[in-house]
Amino acid sequence: MTKTLVCVPTHNEEGNISNVIRRIHSALPLADVLVIDDISTDKTADIAEQLNGLEGSVYVIRRLSKDGLGNAYRTAFAWGLERNYDILVEIDADLSHDPAVLPELVSAAKLGADLAIGSRYIPGGAIIGWPRKRLFLSRWGNRYVALVLGLAINDATSGFRAFRAETVNRLGLVHTKSDGYTFQIETTYTLVRAGARIVEIPIVFRERTTGASKMNQSIVTEALWRVTRWGLRDIVKRKRVVVTNITGDENP
Repeated sequence: MTKTLVCVPTHNEEGNISNVIRRIHSALPLADVLVIDDISTDKTADIAEQLNGLEGSVYVIRRLSKDGLGNAYRTAFAWGLERNYDILVEIDADLSHDPAVLPELVSAAKLGADLAIGSRYIPGGAIIGWPRKRLFLSRWGNRYVALVLGLAINDATSGFRAFRAETVNRLGLVHTKSDGYTFQIETTYTLVRAGARIVEIPIVFRERTTGASKMNQSIVTEALWRVTRWGLRDIVKRKRVVVTNITGDENP
């Protein structure tokens, strides 16, 4: 049997956490849920713990500081690898990602995809409830990422995805450095460079109706800085390969 772990980072999500866990287990009755709570000041972690056994297996990691999205997923992936899960899933706690799509993402991973991305920017995908400014920023941000890093991926920033655990372990994704949504870009970029198989499945993303968005300017700035740096690094590496091939001094 394929062991699946659905990872849910949280910070003050008491208005959503019960509903999202119930819907995850409705979609994937045999999956386990891991809540990674960053020092919520409400009852998020308590509610999640109370659902263990009532709504399938629910585990909670209570962290003592707000360490960010990327760090939360690295913690969750390490936890899942230690316990021999086969598929590691990312999903937001605010129900902007529809848990009903989980079987499609997990099925793609079971059938051999190293990463299945819930994509907003392929036919059938959509975003509902975002202001034009944020939609413009996300869409053109993804195009910038694809151009600079050479990724044939439409939605590299999507946080709704399923990884094969073996791939996470083999490519060392628990040792990535990025935070915020840049974590999604870095993991996608790492898989593309390694020749991994990535598929995109259309999703409809709905803006949260309860709680506050975690998006801020520092997240956008980090993404722009890291993506530009990685792109420049790749350009330098390609030039070095061309030079050594022409001179014959070294093997590429």
